[in-house]
Amino acid sequence: MEPTIVRYLLLAAVLFCIGLFGVLWKRNIIIVLVSIELMLNAVNINLVAFSRLGLAPNINGQVFALFAMVIAACEVAVGLAVLIALYRNRNTSDVKDMNLNKW
Repeated sequence: MEPTIVRYLLLAAVLFCIGLFGVLWKRNIIIVLVSIELMLNAVNINLVAFSRLGLAPNINGQVFALFAMVIAACEVAVGLAVLIALYRNRNTSDVKDMNLNKW
């Protein structure tokens, strides 16, 4: 069975929708971070699929996917640091209770 770009795009769309659902409807900050990672991975799947199966296959999409993974790792590190700091002060991981920086 030959892999087609439509299958990759459908997989990426499903992952992106699951991630969007998690960001919009979940209150736990860890679930929100995981959902953001799902959305970034959906974008990475699209980048790699187009770089391999697109009209002009080249390595540019794979390089962009690598950069996106590095940025995602940095985002998770900063997000977890903020979460730990807020959890120590508030004893909760609920997004609604994290209004510490509001005016």
